[in-house]
Amino acid sequence: MTTMTATKPSYVYVTYIVTTPEKVWQALVDVDMMRQYWVGVATGPARANVSDWKVGSRWEHQRMDGTATVDMAGTVLEIEPPRRLVMSWARPAEEADPSKHGKLTFEVEPQPSGVVRLTILHEDLDEKMHAGISNGWPMILSNLKTLLETGHPLPRAAAAS
Repeated sequence: MTTMTATKPSYVYVTYIVTTPEKVWQALVDVDMMRQYWVGVATGPARANVSDWKVGSRWEHQRMDGTATVDMAGTVLEIEPPRRLVMSWARPAEEADPSKHGKLTFEVEPQPSGVVRLTILHEDLDEKMHAGISNGWPMILSNLKTLLETGHPLPRAAAAS
């Protein structure tokens, strides 16, 4: 779902996963898990968010192809395992300018019967970033859901289409 703020668009995505909050949390902060579901989104290499996951720490969205190219970066703003993670989000060239930062929030909420509600709120986006994440998040989160529920991400051909 897309919403508009006074000046910049936001993006919200909600999915329900048959798993535990702890497993969702691990998937959000563990590089080895991320490289399994952050693949095929743009038909490029696997990616992962790399940080020590402490408030004030830098995080980087890195390519896992041996180059460690940083596609996005920011700061960990809030962290409450296993229920909430908030990060600033910027292109590396714009990281020094806070007015160019978006904000990404992950909310992990246990539901009845062994289900977890995962909500992604991506705020303060420019139009280009909004278009990119609107195409990217559904694939990434479908891949995450499939990985956690079956032990395997979506087939690469499906992820790349």
